[in-house]
Amino acid sequence: MLLMAPLPSPLAALHLPAIVAAADAEAQRHFLEFFAAAIRNPHTRRAYARGAGDFLGWCAERGITALPHIRPLHVAAWIEELGAEVAVPTVKQRLAGVRHLFDWLVRHQVVPANPAVSVRGPAHVVRRGKTPVLTPDEARALIDGIDVSTCIGLRDRALIGVMTYAFARVGAALGCRVEDVFVQQRRLWIRLHEKGGKRHEMPCHHRLEEYLHAYIDGCELAEDRRGMLFRTIARGTGRLSATPLPQSSAYQMVRRRAAAVGLETRIGNHSFRATGITAYLTNGGTLERAAAMANHASTRTTQLYDRRSDIVTLSEVERVLI
Repeated sequence: MLLMAPLPSPLAALHLPAIVAAADAEAQRHFLEFFAAAIRNPHTRRAYARGAGDFLGWCAERGITALPHIRPLHVAAWIEELGAEVAVPTVKQRLAGVRHLFDWLVRHQVVPANPAVSVRGPAHVVRRGKTPVLTPDEARALIDGIDVSTCIGLRDRALIGVMTYAFARVGAALGCRVEDVFVQQRRLWIRLHEKGGKRHEMPCHHRLEEYLHAYIDGCELAEDRRGMLFRTIARGTGRLSATPLPQSSAYQMVRRRAAAVGLETRIGNHSFRATGITAYLTNGGTLERAAAMANHASTRTTQLYDRRSDIVTLSEVERVLI
């Protein structure tokens, strides 16, 4: 047998597609090693595994029984069908996953050539982000509407504050430990662990400083420096557990908090990052400095979060007097 022991945790939920399962042990091993060794980000691993599984399942349904039999025409036909079902960014992401997978298999001599390398994905030009953004009044109403007499409220307010005032991705915020909130130059700072292993440190806005102090002191986290900063609530106790708060739970919390104050905008975790960047730019901040604060490699990425033009668009629409 190929595997004599249980799969390591990154591959625990990965099932071999029929075409791969029919290949020899070496091909199966290299297929699994691509996801275990070549991809470190768990979200990328999950997305690429979904794309590869979808494509190889599509091939099996059409009578292709071996990896070397897959041709560019098969990849192109799959992309054409996929484009009718999912959004263009998803198509491009799945094509990228298949392309990287076959690059790996070519390198390890499982297949003679990469059938996806010559297949072009659909064009996709983005000049404006789709993330829903709150106005300053809406953001303030949401934060002020949180009952902070409990650990749950203190935690939720602090998490939303980190995403808003530190421009943090939810994954970076949830990856913080208590020791990542520290004093430097007589101010409170927060250390964010970003994608690709990058470490990004930000001084805290005075409101965020207030939220973090209230949360850490009120929930008695100061002594547990190595513990995760944002945690689940132990069932039936109302107190924090040692378990990190999952990203899906953070999303549910945000939706629940928004509904509680009557916000109709369908916001998510990323909305606070976009809200903070837009507010900063509206108040005279520069795009270059916003990019540095958001830890963006390019100002072009930051521009996707700049929604100041929404205000202009709405004011112009109101000129249509009939």
